[in-house]
Amino acid sequence: MALVPFPGQQSTAVQLPATDEDDSPGGKMSFLDHLDEFRKRIVNACLGIAGGVIIGFFFIDKIFNFLLTPARSALPPGSTMIYTQPGEAFGLYITVSLIAGAVIASPFIMFQVWLFIAPGLFAHEKKFAIPFVLFSTLGFIGGAAFNHYVAFPFIMAFFASFNSIDLRFMPKLDDVFGLYTKMLLGIGLVFQMPAVVFFLARLKMVTARFLVNHFKYAVLLIFIAAAVITPTGDPVTLGIFAAPMLVLYGISIVVAWVFAPKRVLDA
Repeated sequence: MALVPFPGQQSTAVQLPATDEDDSPGGKMSFLDHLDEFRKRIVNACLGIAGGVIIGFFFIDKIFNFLLTPARSALPPGSTMIYTQPGEAFGLYITVSLIAGAVIASPFIMFQVWLFIAPGLFAHEKKFAIPFVLFSTLGFIGGAAFNHYVAFPFIMAFFASFNSIDLRFMPKLDDVFGLYTKMLLGIGLVFQMPAVVFFLARLKMVTARFLVNHFKYAVLLIFIAAAVITPTGDPVTLGIFAAPMLVLYGISIVVAWVFAPKRVLDA
């Protein structure tokens, strides 16, 4: 029921608190809507990988030789890689094309991941899209470079050290690339740590003080993860996997401190 003011009386309008529409989260979505959005992002990511595969296939010989370099350098003199199945080499070319396609399309894939989680964020949180995609891409590239130039050559040299007069080290092509792929994915995910911490720090979910206070637990988890990723159980190989994780954890502490809102380190 509306109130009519008396003659000569000024009407007073009740002002509601202003709401910042730009700082409100996205609309609510049902479970089926989330599934449809997830399907859409998966399809887009697959299309991006397919485009990367097409691009990578034009340079497949150069990519193949580049990936073989660490294994070749670790082989003893007179040894070579072999393949024993008729379609093994061809299947390996397809695998290399898929890996190259995933690497080429990694910025687009991370952008699809961001688009999936962005609707549930506030407007001031959505501006982290570019740093998130940039940091995650650089992290994966850094992990791939560390695997190619440090970790994988070290592992291959360790395996080749057992070569002798009675034992000739002639690894199968498929086994070598299977190991390379496993290490590439594992180390690539590990190098996402600073990007994830950056995102969580900006959302005030993680602080530098929290990471410092839980450092001893992080060390335990890091060595457990290194033991899972590494193909051997010797301490030297375990250390070469755990060392970059510890360095990345230290970098993540700095990232959480630098990019924390208002640079306040809460407990």
